[in-house]
Amino acid sequence: MFELFKGGAKHSGPDLGVAVLRDSHAVAEAVREALAGASAEDRPGLERAAALIAERAARPESEIRGEWVRGIVAAQGVDLHAQEIHAIRALRKAQPRLSLADAVHLVREAAATDPGRPSEV
Repeated sequence: MFELFKGGAKHSGPDLGVAVLRDSHAVAEAVREALAGASAEDRPGLERAAALIAERAARPESEIRGEWVRGIVAAQGVDLHAQEIHAIRALRKAQPRLSLADAVHLVREAAATDPGRPSEV
């Protein structure tokens, strides 16, 4: 999903060594083109696809990075919330060029944006 980039990338927010890459505009354009010539029976499905693409494209970068980190950490069998140090280690093992500071930030961001995170009591 992501490639690790150092420097040269324009982005807002924290100075991370990870850039969010999106190609949803190209996918959305392809669906719009298909929709333009769609039959009445294909139109509802393509309209739903266009809505889903727009919804996913509107997600903030922090949510996309969090999803990426949670996937890496989960693949290593690490609990993001209960094992922060292990999660950082798993992330850096998967992306060795990632700095420790970036890995800490990304793991904490992923935990904070986790839709399935344990509720605070």
